[in-house]
Amino acid sequence: MTVQRINMPQLGESVTEGTVSTWLVKPGDYIEKYDPIAEVMTDKVNAEVPSSYSGVIQDLVAEEGQTIEVGQLMCYIEVEGTQTEQAAQPETASAQKNEPSSASSDMKQRYSPVVMRLAQENQIDLNTVNGTGKGGRITRKDIEKVIADGASNKEVSNPVKEEPTNQSEQSDEEFTPPIIRRKQVEANPGDKEIPVTGLRRTIAQNMVRSKTEIPHAWMMIEVDVTNLVAYRNAEKDRFRENEGYNLSYFAFFLNAVAKALKKFPELNSCWAGEKIIQRNDINLSIAVAHEHELYVPVIKNVDEKSIKGIAKEIAQLSQKARTNTLTQEDMEGGTFTVNNTGSFGSVESMGVINYPQSAILQVESIVKRPVIIDDMFAARDMVNLCLSLDHRVLDGVICGAFMSHVKAILENISSDTTPIY
Repeated sequence: MTVQRINMPQLGESVTEGTVSTWLVKPGDYIEKYDPIAEVMTDKVNAEVPSSYSGVIQDLVAEEGQTIEVGQLMCYIEVEGTQTEQAAQPETASAQKNEPSSASSDMKQRYSPVVMRLAQENQIDLNTVNGTGKGGRITRKDIEKVIADGASNKEVSNPVKEEPTNQSEQSDEEFTPPIIRRKQVEANPGDKEIPVTGLRRTIAQNMVRSKTEIPHAWMMIEVDVTNLVAYRNAEKDRFRENEGYNLSYFAFFLNAVAKALKKFPELNSCWAGEKIIQRNDINLSIAVAHEHELYVPVIKNVDEKSIKGIAKEIAQLSQKARTNTLTQEDMEGGTFTVNNTGSFGSVESMGVINYPQSAILQVESIVKRPVIIDDMFAARDMVNLCLSLDHRVLDGVICGAFMSHVKAILENISSDTTPIY
């Protein structure tokens, strides 16, 4: 018998640390190689840490809620043989205590803690799930597929809150938040103290980094979207009947932004110390809300998609957010953020830039307003578009041209200029 270390893995290209949110095992548990041992939160998404060995958990070194760096010790596991033998002979530990039979029928009945938790939370009968793992074993992906396919009777609880933060690129110098000395805030009698989780702490750090490092500037324009409203209202019922998901206004706004970024790629950039990186792909980060939670998944290559294609991805990502099945890939690669603040009734707001991007656009509520046309008042559908920009990368001239182009696209939408299919 030998004792091996299980360290914090690197869960993404730019991820340097993770917070242990939940241990899925306890000392004395026997686990197989690749079984999940803990759920870890990063600044992007929740992830499971798989075991590197088959064996018996000995000691959980990292505590729940503790943030540790990549490569730092998480726990110890007792295994048979050396690491090389373990990799070459995964069945070596079969004689250990409490190990089930390796027969296919037995493997199918062995459930990892996360599979059992997801099944219980979503009232899923595991006997009805077809496992795709070794020997027919049911994996987390099998359960998530069942949930995504609508077999769940209720939504997954405790989704991970996600703010608009994207760390796909780092500046040349490591950022250190300024040290601010202030009096410790104390709770008064009757106040409720809510512990700051690792994820919330990461979100706070990223927001401080964005506001401290990026010199924000703001711009707002008013757009007449009367034609868009009429066009969408004429098509939405037929679209819903044919496609099975909604034709949202947001799809048209994303389409317009992608076209404008194609013409003004300066806004599809990020600051990188001694250089500015101008992105080739137009990948739009979008804010997707579910109850009190917020996620920021990414729609890739929006400039290559039709209105239907964009609407479909919005629907798919929203469904994933509701079922807590967003993946690391869903959350990465954003080059520009569009936030649908109008869905909450907002009419004017200033977004915090999604680091390391150089701008974020807030799409506000569409409201009826009196507008003078040909010296006469007319009721028109109007919307405010609010842009936050990184003044290191961008200035008012280029951003003004970008916003004017978005405005022109939206004000001239029709079935001829903007076909849905």
